[in-house]
Amino acid sequence: MSNRMWGGRFASGPAEIMEEINASIGFDKRLAPQDIRGSLAHVAMLGKAGILPSADVATIEDGLKAVREEIEGGGFVFKRELEDIHMSVESRLTEIVGTAAGRLHTARSRNDQVATDMKLWVRDTLDSLDAQAADLQQALAEKALQHAATVMPGFTHLQSAQPVTFGHHCLAYVEMLARDRGRFRDARARLNECPLGAAALAGTSFPIDRHATAEALGFDRPTANSLDSVADRDFALEALAAASICAVHLSRFAEELVVWTSAQFNFVKLSDGYTTGSSIMPQKRNPDAAELVRAKSGRVIGALTGLLIVMKGLPLAYSKDMQEDKEGTFDALQALSLCLAAMTGMVRDLEPNADVLARAAGSGYATATDLADWLVRELGLPFREAHHVTGRLVGAASAKGIGLEELSLLEMQEAEPRITDTVYAVLGVENSVSSRTSYGGTAPDNVRTQATRWLALLKAPSASA
Repeated sequence: MSNRMWGGRFASGPAEIMEEINASIGFDKRLAPQDIRGSLAHVAMLGKAGILPSADVATIEDGLKAVREEIEGGGFVFKRELEDIHMSVESRLTEIVGTAAGRLHTARSRNDQVATDMKLWVRDTLDSLDAQAADLQQALAEKALQHAATVMPGFTHLQSAQPVTFGHHCLAYVEMLARDRGRFRDARARLNECPLGAAALAGTSFPIDRHATAEALGFDRPTANSLDSVADRDFALEALAAASICAVHLSRFAEELVVWTSAQFNFVKLSDGYTTGSSIMPQKRNPDAAELVRAKSGRVIGALTGLLIVMKGLPLAYSKDMQEDKEGTFDALQALSLCLAAMTGMVRDLEPNADVLARAAGSGYATATDLADWLVRELGLPFREAHHVTGRLVGAASAKGIGLEELSLLEMQEAEPRITDTVYAVLGVENSVSSRTSYGGTAPDNVRTQATRWLALLKAPSASA
Protein backbone atom coordinates (compact mmCIF):
# COMPACT_ATOMS: atom_id res chain seq x y z
CA MET A 1 0.00 0.00 0.00
CA SER A 2 1.11 3.57 -0.53
CA ASN A 3 2.27 5.74 2.37
CA ARG A 4 -0.95 7.15 3.79
CA MET A 5 0.77 10.37 4.82
CA TRP A 6 1.89 11.51 1.39
CA GLY A 7 1.42 8.70 -1.14
CA GLY A 8 -1.65 9.84 -3.10
CA ARG A 9 0.34 9.86 -6.30
CA PHE A 10 1.25 6.18 -5.93
CA ALA A 11 -0.96 3.18 -6.56
CA SER A 12 1.18 0.72 -4.61
CA GLY A 13 3.72 0.72 -1.82
CA PRO A 14 7.49 0.74 -2.11
CA ALA A 15 9.56 -2.33 -2.85
CA GLU A 16 11.07 -3.96 0.20
CA ILE A 17 14.58 -2.85 -0.72
CA MET A 18 13.28 0.68 -1.34
CA GLU A 19 11.93 0.76 2.19
CA GLU A 20 15.26 -0.55 3.43
CA ILE A 21 17.32 2.16 1.75
CA ASN A 22 14.82 4.98 2.21
CA ALA A 23 13.82 4.73 5.86
CA SER A 24 15.72 6.92 8.30
CA ILE A 25 13.64 6.48 11.45
CA GLY A 26 16.25 4.13 12.90
CA PHE A 27 18.63 7.04 13.37
CA ASP A 28 16.69 10.29 12.95
CA LYS A 29 14.38 9.45 15.85
CA ARG A 30 16.93 11.22 18.03
CA LEU A 31 15.66 14.42 16.40
CA ALA A 32 12.29 13.97 18.08
CA PRO A 33 12.75 16.76 20.68
CA GLN A 34 13.88 19.20 17.99
CA ASP A 35 11.10 18.12 15.62
CA ILE A 36 8.42 18.76 18.20
CA ARG A 37 9.96 22.10 19.20
CA GLY A 38 9.88 23.14 15.57
CA SER A 39 6.29 22.00 15.12
CA LEU A 40 5.12 23.84 18.22
CA ALA A 41 6.74 27.05 16.98
CA HIS A 42 5.31 26.54 13.51
CA VAL A 43 1.72 25.93 14.60
CA ALA A 44 1.82 28.86 17.02
CA MET A 45 2.92 31.09 14.15
CA LEU A 46 0.17 29.72 11.88
CA GLY A 47 -2.37 30.65 14.52
CA LYS A 48 -1.01 34.18 15.08
CA ALA A 49 -0.90 34.76 11.32
CA GLY A 50 -4.57 33.77 11.03
CA ILE A 51 -3.74 30.81 8.79
CA LEU A 52 -5.19 28.25 11.24
CA PRO A 53 -8.14 28.74 13.58
CA SER A 54 -7.22 29.01 17.25
CA ALA A 55 -9.17 25.87 18.13
CA ASP A 56 -7.04 23.78 15.76
CA VAL A 57 -3.87 25.42 17.06
CA ALA A 58 -4.75 24.53 20.66
CA THR A 59 -5.69 20.97 19.67
CA ILE A 60 -2.44 20.45 17.76
CA GLU A 61 -0.33 21.95 20.54
CA ASP A 62 -1.92 19.66 23.14
CA GLY A 63 -1.42 16.68 20.84
CA LEU A 64 2.25 17.52 20.20
CA LYS A 65 2.89 17.79 23.93
CA ALA A 66 1.22 14.39 24.42
CA VAL A 67 3.47 12.88 21.72
CA ARG A 68 6.50 14.44 23.40
CA GLU A 69 5.53 12.89 26.73
CA GLU A 70 5.16 9.47 25.09
CA ILE A 71 8.60 9.75 23.49
CA GLU A 72 10.24 10.96 26.70
CA GLY A 73 8.52 8.21 28.67
CA GLY A 74 9.65 5.49 26.24
CA GLY A 75 6.13 4.46 25.23
CA PHE A 76 6.22 5.81 21.69
CA VAL A 77 6.27 3.21 18.91
CA PHE A 78 8.47 4.18 15.96
CA LYS A 79 7.15 2.59 12.76
CA ARG A 80 9.54 1.95 9.95
CA GLU A 81 6.89 2.26 7.26
CA LEU A 82 6.51 5.93 8.21
CA GLU A 83 10.12 6.49 7.08
CA ASP A 84 11.29 9.31 9.34
CA ILE A 85 10.73 11.20 12.56
CA HIS A 86 8.57 13.85 10.90
CA MET A 87 6.01 11.37 9.60
CA SER A 88 6.17 9.35 12.78
CA VAL A 89 5.26 12.34 14.94
CA GLU A 90 2.53 13.51 12.57
CA SER A 91 1.05 10.03 12.31
CA ARG A 92 0.82 9.68 16.09
CA LEU A 93 -0.53 13.22 16.33
CA THR A 94 -3.31 12.22 13.90
CA GLU A 95 -4.16 9.21 16.07
CA ILE A 96 -4.44 11.47 19.12
CA VAL A 97 -6.24 14.57 17.77
CA GLY A 98 -7.76 13.45 14.48
CA THR A 99 -8.02 15.43 11.27
CA ALA A 100 -6.76 18.68 12.80
CA ALA A 101 -3.29 17.13 12.73
CA GLY A 102 -3.29 17.36 8.95
CA ARG A 103 -3.26 21.16 9.20
CA LEU A 104 0.14 21.18 10.95
CA HIS A 105 2.03 20.73 7.70
CA THR A 106 0.52 23.87 6.17
CA ALA A 107 3.22 26.16 4.72
CA ARG A 108 6.11 23.83 5.34
CA SER A 109 7.84 20.79 3.81
CA ARG A 110 9.92 17.98 5.18
CA ASN A 111 12.81 19.74 3.45
CA ASP A 112 12.74 22.86 5.62
CA GLN A 113 11.56 20.81 8.58
CA VAL A 114 14.57 18.49 8.59
CA ALA A 115 16.99 21.34 8.01
CA THR A 116 15.51 23.09 11.06
CA ASP A 117 15.61 19.93 13.17
CA MET A 118 19.24 19.28 12.27
CA LYS A 119 20.26 22.87 12.96
CA LEU A 120 18.59 22.71 16.36
CA TRP A 121 20.31 19.42 17.17
CA VAL A 122 23.74 20.59 16.01
CA ARG A 123 23.31 23.85 17.91
CA ASP A 124 22.38 22.01 21.11
CA THR A 125 25.31 19.64 20.65
CA LEU A 126 27.82 22.43 20.01
CA ASP A 127 26.71 24.07 23.26
CA SER A 128 27.26 20.77 25.07
CA LEU A 129 30.68 20.22 23.48
CA ASP A 130 31.72 23.76 24.39
CA ALA A 131 30.83 23.11 28.03
CA GLN A 132 32.72 19.80 28.01
CA ALA A 133 35.79 21.42 26.48
CA ALA A 134 35.65 24.11 29.18
CA ASP A 135 35.56 21.38 31.84
CA LEU A 136 38.66 19.79 30.32
CA GLN A 137 40.37 23.18 30.23
CA GLN A 138 39.64 23.61 33.92
CA ALA A 139 41.06 20.16 34.74
CA LEU A 140 44.22 20.98 32.79
CA ALA A 141 44.60 24.44 34.33
CA GLU A 142 44.22 22.98 37.82
CA LYS A 143 46.87 20.38 37.03
CA ALA A 144 49.10 23.11 35.58
CA LEU A 145 48.83 25.20 38.73
CA GLN A 146 49.63 22.17 40.87
CA HIS A 147 52.70 21.30 38.77
CA ALA A 148 53.87 24.75 37.68
CA ALA A 149 57.44 23.93 38.78
CA THR A 150 57.54 20.19 38.05
CA VAL A 151 60.29 19.92 35.44
CA MET A 152 60.07 17.54 32.52
CA PRO A 153 61.74 17.17 29.14
CA GLY A 154 60.36 19.14 26.27
CA PHE A 155 60.59 17.39 22.93
CA THR A 156 60.98 18.19 19.28
CA HIS A 157 60.97 15.24 16.86
CA LEU A 158 60.29 13.21 20.05
CA GLN A 159 63.92 13.90 20.94
CA SER A 160 64.88 15.64 24.16
CA ALA A 161 65.09 19.35 23.37
CA GLN A 162 64.83 21.73 26.34
CA PRO A 163 63.45 21.38 29.86
CA VAL A 164 59.91 22.63 30.42
CA THR A 165 57.46 22.13 33.24
CA PHE A 166 54.58 19.72 33.40
CA GLY A 167 52.27 22.63 34.08
CA HIS A 168 53.46 24.40 30.95
CA HIS A 169 52.74 21.27 28.92
CA CYS A 170 49.19 21.10 30.33
CA LEU A 171 48.59 24.74 29.45
CA ALA A 172 49.48 24.04 25.81
CA TYR A 173 46.33 21.92 25.61
CA VAL A 174 44.31 24.60 27.40
CA GLU A 175 45.23 26.94 24.55
CA MET A 176 44.34 24.34 21.92
CA LEU A 177 40.95 23.78 23.53
CA ALA A 178 40.37 27.53 23.63
CA ARG A 179 40.70 27.59 19.85
CA ASP A 180 38.42 24.55 19.61
CA ARG A 181 35.80 26.33 21.66
CA GLY A 182 36.16 29.38 19.47
CA ARG A 183 35.47 27.23 16.41
CA PHE A 184 32.43 25.65 18.11
CA ARG A 185 31.07 29.11 18.85
CA ASP A 186 31.84 30.42 15.37
CA ALA A 187 30.03 27.44 13.85
CA ARG A 188 27.08 28.03 16.17
CA ALA A 189 26.87 31.70 15.25
CA ARG A 190 26.87 30.97 11.53
CA LEU A 191 24.24 28.23 11.72
CA ASN A 192 21.85 30.31 13.81
CA GLU A 193 19.45 31.18 10.99
CA CYS A 194 16.09 29.42 10.76
CA PRO A 195 15.15 27.50 7.58
CA LEU A 196 11.54 26.89 8.66
CA GLY A 197 9.12 28.42 6.20
CA ALA A 198 11.35 27.95 3.17
CA ALA A 199 9.05 24.98 2.45
CA ALA A 200 10.18 22.58 -0.28
CA LEU A 201 12.51 25.04 -2.04
CA ALA A 202 10.58 28.12 -3.21
CA GLY A 203 8.94 29.50 -0.08
CA THR A 204 5.16 29.57 0.35
CA SER A 205 2.17 31.62 -0.73
CA PHE A 206 0.75 31.59 2.80
CA PRO A 207 1.28 34.83 4.79
CA ILE A 208 3.63 33.27 7.33
CA ASP A 209 5.84 35.16 9.77
CA ARG A 210 9.25 33.55 9.52
CA HIS A 211 10.80 36.06 11.90
CA ALA A 212 8.37 34.97 14.62
CA THR A 213 9.22 31.31 14.08
CA ALA A 214 12.93 32.03 14.13
CA GLU A 215 12.62 34.00 17.36
CA ALA A 216 10.53 31.28 19.00
CA LEU A 217 13.26 28.72 18.26
CA GLY A 218 16.11 30.91 19.45
CA PHE A 219 17.51 31.71 16.01
CA ASP A 220 18.91 35.14 15.24
CA ARG A 221 16.93 35.50 12.03
CA PRO A 222 15.29 33.44 9.27
CA THR A 223 17.42 32.27 6.35
CA ALA A 224 17.26 34.71 3.45
CA ASN A 225 17.05 32.38 0.45
CA SER A 226 14.62 29.48 0.28
CA LEU A 227 16.79 27.43 -2.10
CA ASP A 228 19.84 27.75 0.14
CA SER A 229 17.71 27.08 3.21
CA VAL A 230 16.94 23.52 2.23
CA ALA A 231 20.14 22.80 0.28
CA ASP A 232 22.56 23.93 3.00
CA ARG A 233 24.46 21.50 5.17
CA ASP A 234 27.37 23.86 5.80
CA PHE A 235 26.36 23.94 9.44
CA ALA A 236 26.94 20.21 9.80
CA LEU A 237 30.17 20.37 7.82
CA GLU A 238 31.51 23.24 9.90
CA ALA A 239 30.56 21.51 13.15
CA LEU A 240 32.33 18.36 11.94
CA ALA A 241 35.37 20.37 10.88
CA ALA A 242 35.60 21.99 14.31
CA ALA A 243 35.04 18.61 15.92
CA SER A 244 37.76 17.03 13.77
CA ILE A 245 40.36 19.59 14.83
CA CYS A 246 39.36 19.11 18.47
CA ALA A 247 39.56 15.34 18.05
CA VAL A 248 43.08 15.71 16.61
CA HIS A 249 44.11 17.72 19.68
CA LEU A 250 42.70 15.06 21.99
CA SER A 251 44.37 12.34 19.94
CA ARG A 252 47.77 14.03 20.23
CA PHE A 253 47.38 14.25 24.01
CA ALA A 254 46.16 10.66 24.11
CA GLU A 255 49.26 9.56 22.20
CA GLU A 256 51.44 11.30 24.77
CA LEU A 257 49.61 9.55 27.60
CA VAL A 258 50.12 6.19 25.88
CA VAL A 259 53.85 6.90 25.59
CA TRP A 260 54.19 8.47 29.03
CA THR A 261 52.52 5.56 30.84
CA SER A 262 54.79 2.97 29.23
CA ALA A 263 57.41 1.29 31.43
CA GLN A 264 60.12 2.79 29.25
CA PHE A 265 59.00 6.37 29.97
CA ASN A 266 57.09 6.06 33.26
CA PHE A 267 56.37 9.80 33.19
CA VAL A 268 52.82 9.59 34.57
CA LYS A 269 50.56 7.11 36.27
CA LEU A 270 46.89 6.47 35.56
CA SER A 271 44.73 4.70 38.11
CA ASP A 272 42.75 1.52 37.63
CA GLY A 273 39.81 3.72 36.64
CA TYR A 274 41.33 4.54 33.25
CA THR A 275 43.43 1.45 32.53
CA THR A 276 42.70 -2.20 31.87
CA GLY A 277 44.53 -5.47 32.31
CA SER A 278 45.56 -8.19 29.92
CA SER A 279 43.78 -11.50 29.49
CA ILE A 280 47.12 -13.34 29.53
CA MET A 281 49.78 -11.03 31.02
CA PRO A 282 48.98 -10.28 34.66
CA GLN A 283 51.52 -7.46 34.96
CA LYS A 284 49.92 -5.29 32.28
CA ARG A 285 48.24 -1.93 32.89
CA ASN A 286 47.04 -0.78 29.49
CA PRO A 287 46.02 2.86 28.83
CA ASP A 288 42.94 1.77 26.91
CA ALA A 289 40.95 4.97 27.50
CA ALA A 290 43.72 7.03 25.92
CA GLU A 291 44.08 4.57 23.05
CA LEU A 292 40.35 4.74 22.31
CA VAL A 293 40.41 8.54 22.36
CA ARG A 294 43.25 8.35 19.86
CA ALA A 295 41.32 5.92 17.66
CA LYS A 296 37.98 7.72 17.74
CA SER A 297 39.52 10.76 16.09
CA GLY A 298 39.32 8.67 12.91
CA ARG A 299 35.55 8.39 13.24
CA VAL A 300 35.18 12.14 13.57
CA ILE A 301 37.49 12.95 10.66
CA GLY A 302 35.83 10.22 8.59
CA ALA A 303 32.39 11.73 9.16
CA LEU A 304 33.61 15.10 7.91
CA THR A 305 35.17 13.53 4.83
CA GLY A 306 32.07 11.45 4.17
CA LEU A 307 29.68 14.38 4.28
CA LEU A 308 31.95 16.52 2.12
CA ILE A 309 31.83 13.79 -0.50
CA VAL A 310 28.04 13.50 -0.24
CA MET A 311 27.57 17.22 -0.77
CA LYS A 312 30.18 17.92 -3.42
CA GLY A 313 28.08 16.92 -6.45
CA LEU A 314 24.57 17.92 -5.42
CA PRO A 315 22.62 20.46 -7.46
CA LEU A 316 20.20 22.80 -5.69
CA ALA A 317 18.02 22.32 -3.83
CA TYR A 318 17.23 19.22 -1.74
CA SER A 319 18.28 15.69 -2.75
CA LYS A 320 17.73 12.54 -0.76
CA ASP A 321 21.50 12.11 -0.64
CA MET A 322 21.36 14.66 2.16
CA GLN A 323 19.71 12.10 4.40
CA GLU A 324 23.27 10.80 4.79
CA ASP A 325 24.15 13.87 6.84
CA LYS A 326 22.66 12.42 10.01
CA GLU A 327 24.31 9.13 10.95
CA GLY A 328 27.84 10.44 10.50
CA THR A 329 27.14 13.71 12.28
CA PHE A 330 25.36 12.01 15.17
CA ASP A 331 28.10 9.42 15.55
CA ALA A 332 31.01 11.84 15.24
CA LEU A 333 29.77 14.44 17.69
CA GLN A 334 28.73 11.75 20.15
CA ALA A 335 32.21 10.21 19.83
CA LEU A 336 33.84 13.57 20.47
CA SER A 337 31.67 14.10 23.53
CA LEU A 338 32.77 10.73 24.88
CA CYS A 339 36.42 11.54 24.18
CA LEU A 340 36.19 14.88 25.98
CA ALA A 341 34.63 13.19 29.00
CA ALA A 342 37.27 10.44 29.03
CA MET A 343 40.15 12.88 28.65
CA THR A 344 38.82 15.08 31.44
CA GLY A 345 38.66 12.07 33.71
CA MET A 346 42.19 11.01 32.82
CA VAL A 347 43.62 14.49 33.39
CA ARG A 348 42.03 14.73 36.83
CA ASP A 349 43.18 11.18 37.60
CA LEU A 350 46.77 11.19 36.38
CA GLU A 351 49.79 11.88 38.57
CA PRO A 352 53.17 12.79 37.11
CA ASN A 353 56.20 10.90 38.43
CA ALA A 354 58.19 14.00 39.35
CA ASP A 355 61.50 12.25 40.05
CA VAL A 356 61.44 10.40 36.73
CA LEU A 357 60.51 13.58 34.88
CA ALA A 358 63.32 15.54 36.53
CA ARG A 359 65.92 12.93 35.59
CA ALA A 360 64.64 12.80 32.03
CA ALA A 361 64.59 16.60 31.80
CA GLY A 362 68.37 16.69 32.20
CA SER A 363 69.10 13.91 29.76
CA GLY A 364 69.96 14.30 26.11
CA TYR A 365 71.94 17.51 26.74
CA ALA A 366 68.66 19.41 27.18
CA THR A 367 70.41 22.48 28.61
CA ALA A 368 72.66 22.93 25.57
CA THR A 369 70.63 25.92 24.42
CA ASP A 370 71.05 27.49 27.85
CA LEU A 371 74.81 27.11 27.45
CA ALA A 372 74.68 28.74 24.01
CA ASP A 373 72.57 31.59 25.39
CA TRP A 374 75.07 32.05 28.23
CA LEU A 375 77.91 32.36 25.72
CA VAL A 376 75.96 35.04 23.86
CA ARG A 377 74.86 36.88 26.98
CA GLU A 378 78.07 36.71 29.04
CA LEU A 379 80.82 36.59 26.41
CA GLY A 380 79.15 38.49 23.58
CA LEU A 381 79.58 35.70 21.02
CA PRO A 382 77.32 35.79 17.94
CA PHE A 383 74.70 33.11 18.38
CA ARG A 384 75.96 31.05 15.44
CA GLU A 385 79.44 30.94 16.94
CA ALA A 386 77.98 30.11 20.36
CA HIS A 387 76.04 27.32 18.69
CA HIS A 388 79.26 25.82 17.30
CA VAL A 389 81.09 26.08 20.64
CA THR A 390 78.20 24.40 22.42
CA GLY A 391 78.08 21.69 19.79
CA ARG A 392 81.77 20.90 20.40
CA LEU A 393 81.14 20.71 24.14
CA VAL A 394 78.17 18.41 23.64
CA GLY A 395 80.38 16.20 21.46
CA ALA A 396 83.06 16.13 24.15
CA ALA A 397 80.56 15.20 26.86
CA SER A 398 78.93 12.59 24.64
CA ALA A 399 82.31 10.98 23.89
CA LYS A 400 82.91 10.57 27.62
CA GLY A 401 79.32 9.47 28.32
CA ILE A 402 78.69 12.30 30.77
CA GLY A 403 76.40 15.31 31.02
CA LEU A 404 77.41 18.86 30.12
CA GLU A 405 77.43 19.83 33.77
CA GLU A 406 79.99 17.07 34.42
CA LEU A 407 82.60 18.54 32.07
CA SER A 408 85.43 20.22 33.96
CA LEU A 409 86.03 23.93 33.56
CA LEU A 410 89.32 23.14 31.85
CA GLU A 411 87.54 20.93 29.32
CA MET A 412 85.07 23.72 28.63
CA GLN A 413 87.83 26.27 28.22
CA GLU A 414 89.42 24.10 25.56
CA ALA A 415 86.43 24.97 23.41
CA GLU A 416 86.20 28.61 24.54
CA PRO A 417 88.93 29.98 26.83
CA ARG A 418 86.76 32.77 28.29
CA ILE A 419 84.23 30.40 29.89
CA THR A 420 84.15 30.82 33.68
CA ASP A 421 82.74 28.62 36.41
CA THR A 422 79.57 30.73 36.52
CA VAL A 423 78.44 28.74 33.49
CA TYR A 424 77.44 25.83 35.70
CA ALA A 425 74.54 27.85 37.09
CA VAL A 426 72.68 27.59 33.76
CA LEU A 427 73.25 23.87 33.26
CA GLY A 428 70.71 22.73 35.86
CA VAL A 429 67.19 22.02 34.60
CA GLU A 430 65.55 24.09 37.35
CA ASN A 431 67.68 27.07 36.43
CA SER A 432 66.89 26.49 32.79
CA VAL A 433 63.11 26.55 33.18
CA SER A 434 63.26 29.47 35.63
CA SER A 435 65.14 31.55 33.07
CA ARG A 436 62.42 31.19 30.41
CA THR A 437 60.54 34.27 31.55
CA SER A 438 59.50 35.63 28.15
CA TYR A 439 55.73 35.89 27.67
CA GLY A 440 54.39 32.41 27.04
CA GLY A 441 57.58 30.79 28.35
CA THR A 442 57.85 27.85 30.73
CA ALA A 443 59.14 29.69 33.83
CA PRO A 444 57.11 28.48 36.85
CA ASP A 445 55.93 32.01 37.67
CA ASN A 446 54.66 32.34 34.11
CA VAL A 447 52.83 29.04 34.40
CA ARG A 448 51.22 30.05 37.69
CA THR A 449 50.10 33.34 36.20
CA GLN A 450 48.60 31.71 33.11
CA ALA A 451 46.94 28.89 35.03
CA THR A 452 45.41 31.34 37.49
CA ARG A 453 44.19 33.53 34.64
CA TRP A 454 42.55 30.58 32.92
CA LEU A 455 40.88 29.34 36.09
CA ALA A 456 39.41 32.79 36.66
CA LEU A 457 38.17 32.96 33.07
CA LEU A 458 36.63 29.52 33.22
CA LYS A 459 34.80 30.28 36.46
CA ALA A 460 33.34 33.50 35.07
CA PRO A 461 29.63 33.36 34.11
CA SER A 462 30.41 33.58 30.40
CA ALA A 463 33.04 30.80 30.63
CA SER A 464 34.90 32.61 27.89
CA ALA A 465 37.16 30.62 25.59
